[in-house]
Amino acid sequence: SNLTELEDLQRRMGETPQIQVCQACSVIPKKTLGCNHCQRCFNKVCWLDPEQTAGKAKPYVFTQGQAVLNRSFFPCFDTPAIKSTYSAAVKVPDGFTAVMSASKGEHRMADNTFLFTMEQPIPSYLVALAVGDLVSAEVGPRTRVWTEPCLLQAAKQEYDGVIEEFLVVGEKLFGPYVWGRYDVLFMPPSFPFGGMENPCLTFVTPCLLAGDRSLADVIVHEICHSWFGNLVTNANWGDFWLNEGFTMYAQRRVCREIYGEAITSLEAATGRALLRQHMDNTGEDHPLNKLRVKIKPGVDPDDTYNETPYEKGFCFVSYLAHLAGDQSHFDAFLKAYIDKFKFRSVMAEDALEFFLEYFPDLKKKGVDMIKGLEFDSWLNVPGWPPYLPDLSAGKSLMKPAEQLSELWAAEVLDMASIKKTNIQAWKTNQAVYFLEKIIEKSPLPRGNMEKLEEQYPHIVMSNNAELRLRWAQIVAKNYHQPGYQHVRSFLSCQVRKTNVWSSTINYRASRVAQRSKALHRSARGVTTDSSSIPGCVTAGHDRVTHEAAHN
Repeated sequence: SNLTELEDLQRRMGETPQIQVCQACSVIPKKTLGCNHCQRCFNKVCWLDPEQTAGKAKPYVFTQGQAVLNRSFFPCFDTPAIKSTYSAAVKVPDGFTAVMSASKGEHRMADNTFLFTMEQPIPSYLVALAVGDLVSAEVGPRTRVWTEPCLLQAAKQEYDGVIEEFLVVGEKLFGPYVWGRYDVLFMPPSFPFGGMENPCLTFVTPCLLAGDRSLADVIVHEICHSWFGNLVTNANWGDFWLNEGFTMYAQRRVCREIYGEAITSLEAATGRALLRQHMDNTGEDHPLNKLRVKIKPGVDPDDTYNETPYEKGFCFVSYLAHLAGDQSHFDAFLKAYIDKFKFRSVMAEDALEFFLEYFPDLKKKGVDMIKGLEFDSWLNVPGWPPYLPDLSAGKSLMKPAEQLSELWAAEVLDMASIKKTNIQAWKTNQAVYFLEKIIEKSPLPRGNMEKLEEQYPHIVMSNNAELRLRWAQIVAKNYHQPGYQHVRSFLSCQVRKTNVWSSTINYRASRVAQRSKALHRSARGVTTDSSSIPGCVTAGHDRVTHEAAHN
């Protein structure tokens, strides 16, 4: 036989398969090598059947490069330490459109080939491709939304005129937006990730199409990656906090400019609660609760993913801002940091040494060696952040939510007092904070769950993924069987179909819609239900409409 059978290659991430041949042979006979891949091997180039798309009519393919997955898409140095430009020609069948994370694109209609050029150097993980039944619409002077046809109107309505405001504020704070276009591709509902900040073309989950713009500002996080992550990149995945901690700070800085201190502090308090929950689940001394994670040979960087680089990273960057003193001084530092390291990959030492050089007075004072707050301890000691930024500005929004949750946790409900608070007027962050408090107090006393469901139909029927996630958790923690259909609907549409309450990977899936970090939740697996995506009506399902808190 010409088929050489190989042993089952259960090799560690990054290892090269070794094939042994007969050393005594002076001439190696021609052989055919066969390889059966496990399902996990196909989470880089993802092929979707028509039923896994929103329109249910045509197949779809997309790539996901982060962290080290594009090596299976094209030959490359698959490390964030190396950046390059690229060009590509993608020939697709008639009726299909190709899009890529590229600064220039051209459609050669004669043979339906799409030509792309990325003129700025990027790391390999940011090269991205999607092919499907795609259409687009302008929503700003440098932004188009790309979707399947049935989602286009919803996407245009949700983001028309919105993204440019975010870009302008980002440029004011961090310097020029160098990528030209900022387009957004709304993926099929079976897209098993919250999103990906591919330059020029962010991939996002369609769960952001709430129907009332209440989740539109979630895209701020992805926009901020245009500076922190895409322009200045962590040189290795052990310093992932450089991408995400700086981006979390930048996102909240932009939101403070647009929405004010109170709502931004409230959102940050929700993030802090998630970090607390994560560390309670894993134990503070878990090695993954360091900012600098040692990724040993054979370890998949995706398996080190958790809240720490986001929220503990945010706390460290906030501490640097605290050391700088005046906000304008730290804003100027961030601009200088971007200008210094643009199109480069850096390690934590590069960023921190530049910080001390930029503020020589702080360097003279030895702020990097303050007992308990040493920069080295921030990086290499696991546990709760030694510094927490002041979020007291959010108290004016937190207190009413906390008081209302206390009323719902009472043995005897005071419905007159409960009805005095109109939570439909609350912004999404405040409603989320209220629901988080209900989750903390669950299970509620007997009968309260039924009254809660009756009082807030706008939450029960909401298309807002933030609210749907929390309501599903409330239903589960209260063993509220009439609400189980809601949980099934949410899981089938926006997270993978599995137990979302246990392991680390499944925990990520349950957080797919979480503000800011939602766009990075790594949930493996696919789903097929598009019934609750605005604009997509499938057989036997009507579109759910609602009046939700406008964000």
